[in-house]
Amino acid sequence: MAKATSILASSFEFWLNKAIEWGQTTTFESQQDVCLHLSKLQEFLKQIYGTIQHMNTTETIRLFPLIGQLLGRLCWMPFIVAHDECQQNLLQCLWCLYSADPHNAVELKANEWIQILLRSLTDVDDDGVRSFIQTLHYPEKEYHSKLLRNIVSSLVKELQHYQSDRNSTYLRTLTCTTVPPRRLRDISTICLPIVTLPDVAPLVDALLTCQEGGLDETLSTDFLDCVSNALQQKKIVLSESAVVNLWLRYLPSLEQTAIHLIESLVSNPYKSLQEIEDIIKDSLLLKASACHPSLYRILDGIFRSILLETDGHPRAIAILQAFTRCFVQTLQQMQIQMPLKVYFPHNHQSLVMALSRHPSDIPSAVWSKHLSNIVQILKRNVQEAEVTRKAENLFQNWFLLAHFGDWVNIAGQELMRREDEITEMLLWLLMFYYKPSNQSQQEDHLLADVKLLYDHLKVLVNATHLNLEDLQTALTARHLSTEQSPLKDMTNHLIMSFLLCSAGGHGIAKESVQLLTLTGDAADGVFELLGSIAHRQNKQRHKDSTDYQSQMTIKLLQEVLSETQPRTVQPTHTPLKGVFHSFQ
Repeated sequence: MAKATSILASSFEFWLNKAIEWGQTTTFESQQDVCLHLSKLQEFLKQIYGTIQHMNTTETIRLFPLIGQLLGRLCWMPFIVAHDECQQNLLQCLWCLYSADPHNAVELKANEWIQILLRSLTDVDDDGVRSFIQTLHYPEKEYHSKLLRNIVSSLVKELQHYQSDRNSTYLRTLTCTTVPPRRLRDISTICLPIVTLPDVAPLVDALLTCQEGGLDETLSTDFLDCVSNALQQKKIVLSESAVVNLWLRYLPSLEQTAIHLIESLVSNPYKSLQEIEDIIKDSLLLKASACHPSLYRILDGIFRSILLETDGHPRAIAILQAFTRCFVQTLQQMQIQMPLKVYFPHNHQSLVMALSRHPSDIPSAVWSKHLSNIVQILKRNVQEAEVTRKAENLFQNWFLLAHFGDWVNIAGQELMRREDEITEMLLWLLMFYYKPSNQSQQEDHLLADVKLLYDHLKVLVNATHLNLEDLQTALTARHLSTEQSPLKDMTNHLIMSFLLCSAGGHGIAKESVQLLTLTGDAADGVFELLGSIAHRQNKQRHKDSTDYQSQMTIKLLQEVLSETQPRTVQPTHTPLKGVFHSFQ
């Protein structure tokens, strides 16, 4: 406390000198200086309030003898009291100095002084100004509001004039007349105290949408940060174009919006994929990233960072896949003509094209052929990564596959329904998804273990009468059911696919849950897998009897898992832990 007090005491002199300097001149430069110091002043006032809120007036004045001078001068400065947070901090400090039951002359005098200051914050003290307002037949509040709207309107027209000049000049001579950068910066700086006022929104909108000729940002960074925070706190409403321009001008605002959206989805593990997609579709991020590939690449980078930080938590992957589905739909609906390469510049374009086609857009009869094409391209890319020994290339291929997880689910389904040579390719795809590796020897060993389990399941898939012992026997093959298995999530995936696609799977589904490996995040992985399959089947245009049977089994499994495995909100770990860290 003593250290904090000494810091505050040493800062008082700086801010008092600033207040004196600001009060002695009313030049545009001094007004700008006030605006540029608002955020630091606000933090200082918060520190004062935190220190004095439990003191009486006498103790406060003894500790900070300059507090009266400082607060008094600040209360007479329009640019400070117009800033809602600074005004609130000032009022909090004044309230701490006010004595409900004054015990001495100092506290009585302080009360009188505070009452005068409060009147100055709410009234027009100048008799000439008050008389002038009365002759206009305006109430004081309406007068000030009208005056502000007129000033805003004038500045907006000025910006629009420059913009119209720029457009017409460009059409005639291919040269541009832009708003002078200094003028833009000055206007944006002077707006700092009042960006949250509804009457100022048109000016904020005009500043953000004003086109500039140079490469450097001309709007004040403090202004952009202030607008971004106001948007996040829902203190200001702007047009879509203004918000998108804010993101293009100030990337921290885009990051803040994206992370807020993702955190809101991660924090509630019980939201269905349909609810998640509805929330994503309500966000402007989809439309903005479709129209501006640079924004999409930044959003993709945010998802990448989140997957690395959470070690590929199933919920984070599910949100990535939901966003990608909505994004591809938005591209189609808006008929964006730009090639997918501008959105996924680090990936093989034939692979991007193949994965981006949703299963519902392709007849189910050719799913296996489409998956074969995907695996061939992906395997070739992974082999190239093995030759170059670049973990980044391996991760880029896995990350792209993670965007389009519906094809991984289709692979699990096709494994239980196909009898041809493609099964080994599909097993490789599942293994790469759950255990990406560019080490052929380790890959071959794991694939042999997985193939043994798959062969046991395949024998049972057409049996109409199954019992738990049959499935348990299959799982004991090569000890793939143990918690130490590096492919426990893939094992769970194969079991789920078996229960959903086999003739007798529904009959043993409830009992089979006890055979799953549900340690760590594996339970969340099963939840997300079932939710993803159910969501895709609900969206299918044509359904057959097996789809309805599958949906009944999914519902049963979800009910049993909900009773035995509560969902986790905070990511813990997954089998991809360690693999992800090697990519960084």
